[in-house]
Amino acid sequence: MSPSVLSPPPRRPLWSDDGPPAALPPDRNGGGPPPPDDPQPPDRRRRRPPLPVLLVVCSLLGGGTSVAALAATGNLGHDTTKTTVVTGAASTTSQESAASTALDAEALYASTSAGVVDITSKGVTSNGGTPQQSTGTATGTGFEVDTQGHIVTAAHVVDGASSVTVKLADGTTRTATVLGKDDATDIAVLKIDPSGLKLSPLKLGSSSSIDVGAAVAAVGDPFGYERSISTGIISGVDRTIQAPNGFTVAHALQIDAAINPGNSGGPILDSSGNVIGIADQIATDGSSEQSSGVGFAVPIDLVKSELTTLEAGKAVEHAYLGVSTSDASSSTSGVTVAGITSGGPAQAAGLQAGDVITKLGDATVSDQNGLVAAIAALKPGAQVDVTVVRGSSTTQLHVTLGTQPAQSGTGG
Repeated sequence: MSPSVLSPPPRRPLWSDDGPPAALPPDRNGGGPPPPDDPQPPDRRRRRPPLPVLLVVCSLLGGGTSVAALAATGNLGHDTTKTTVVTGAASTTSQESAASTALDAEALYASTSAGVVDITSKGVTSNGGTPQQSTGTATGTGFEVDTQGHIVTAAHVVDGASSVTVKLADGTTRTATVLGKDDATDIAVLKIDPSGLKLSPLKLGSSSSIDVGAAVAAVGDPFGYERSISTGIISGVDRTIQAPNGFTVAHALQIDAAINPGNSGGPILDSSGNVIGIADQIATDGSSEQSSGVGFAVPIDLVKSELTTLEAGKAVEHAYLGVSTSDASSSTSGVTVAGITSGGPAQAAGLQAGDVITKLGDATVSDQNGLVAAIAALKPGAQVDVTVVRGSSTTQLHVTLGTQPAQSGTGG
């Protein structure tokens, strides 16, 4: 059995096994460092030495923003790279014992493990946009979503791969085709030939109805141990994590169930066996390449919204504002514009550095996470009013949102 480790990619997706980005990418809306509370995804695990340290913007309790250096132990693929995420979390000891009684791990595993697959990716990777040969092999996890051979995993598990192999629970292997992937959300859809196979698709649940404290389980290949299960609870909701292309993913789920390199792309299940997320990243302090009890999953509602498009091999487009931001002062609710992307929608609408955004369309914006979520809920071309506080006055600006670039920039 081949081991698997979490590892974030270089400048492309933050989960590349080739190395960490040279500089902090802008937030999902374009142009500055990622928002606070912005974790990074666990890379697919390749058999290579661990990646160097990543700079990650962390959100500290109390509303302050700081930059911390963390080891990349993000992608849960079996590489030696890690995904780094920083998020304050309260103790969940008392909740864990209660949650454990609400989830029958033995029954859950028996009903879902047959739908979980092992993924091995080989080939070319990208480092800062420059293709280079990779001698390593990345492994991760995925899960069947229908009987036609469609498999969902994390984009960073297959990014840049020249060949992808899927191994089913019964030991059967199939060559897989990457039908579509979205590096802005770290979601990929693969296709295998279903002829002669007995597939066991998992049911897709809802991530919007999940509450903190709910019992969950992760099934995947941590360190290459195929179809292992770990249990825990939802530690937090509506987190933001960094996507492989440097932007941010809204509404991520924070979990304390152990996920490690090799888990990337695997299902996070609720107590009824429904998939509520895709295992994506873990938080580390730079001294360990394994679970810290702070893990993150891409929400399944986001996956469902893109599934048909990715199965058809089409590109998924995301709305784009074109600003770098920071949370406003503790005395003010909103998001401070730190920088404006030249030629972007924000500049065209007249936004200025120093403006405090308090509302976007119908959504009230209280912090960076709220702004990311508000923009993610809209489509490119949407016309919305942005309420900003400028000095002592409040004004409304009309913005036509653009289409998010393939990669985030490095400046305002």
